[in-house]
Amino acid sequence: MSARQGDLFSGSDAADPTNDGHGRKAQLPDQLIISAVVLRDWQTRIHRHQAPLFEPGQARAEQARLVGLSHKTSREHSASDDPLRRLKPLVLRPLPLSFWRWPNSPHQGAAIYLVMDRPAHLSTPILLYVGETIAADRRWKGEHDCKAYLSAYGEALSNAGLSSSPSIRFWGDVPKATMARRRLEQQLIQTWLPPFNKETRERWATPFNAD
Repeated sequence: MSARQGDLFSGSDAADPTNDGHGRKAQLPDQLIISAVVLRDWQTRIHRHQAPLFEPGQARAEQARLVGLSHKTSREHSASDDPLRRLKPLVLRPLPLSFWRWPNSPHQGAAIYLVMDRPAHLSTPILLYVGETIAADRRWKGEHDCKAYLSAYGEALSNAGLSSSPSIRFWGDVPKATMARRRLEQQLIQTWLPPFNKETRERWATPFNAD
C-alpha cells in the first residue's frame, strides 16, 4: 500500500491498524479494500475540477489563467490557435483499452491520447490520463505506467462493488514535431489535472498502488 493510500485511512479509530492490541504487529492482507464511499469521493473531487472543461469556453478561460494570457482578448486569441478549444474529448471516438490487439489500428501517426472513465454517479466522464505519441497504433502496446494504475483502479472499484467503463481516445490534430507535441501534452495535463499522470498524483492523493 502506498503512503498516499495510507493517508486515506489515517482517520480510522485505530491509531495503528497493524497493532493487535498486545504490542505486536498483526498480519494484514496484501491489499486493503478501499471503500465505495472513499472511491466515489475521489472521483467526485476530480469531476468538480474537470466537468467545466468539457465546455470549450470554460477550457479557454482556464488556459488563459494558467499560461498568463488573460491580457489577450478573444479577438487576439482565436479558437483556431487555442488547442484547448480545438480539443473536444467527447467528440473523439472511444476505444476499448484492448484496441491495440485489433488487426488494424483505427489511428496512425502523431496523437494526444486521453484515458477516461465514466462513473455512473457523475454527469460527465473523468479524464484519468493524458499522453502523447508519434505512433498512435503502437504506443499502448507493452508496458505503460498508466496501465498499472488502471489495473489497480479497476480492481479497487470491483472490490468495492463499483463498476468502471474505461476507454481511450486519440486526438490527431496535434503537432508532428515531438517537442511541440510534448508542450501541448503538458499544457493539457496542467489544465485537466488527470490523476494518473505523475505530475498530479500527489494533488489527488491517488489511492492506487501501481507497483
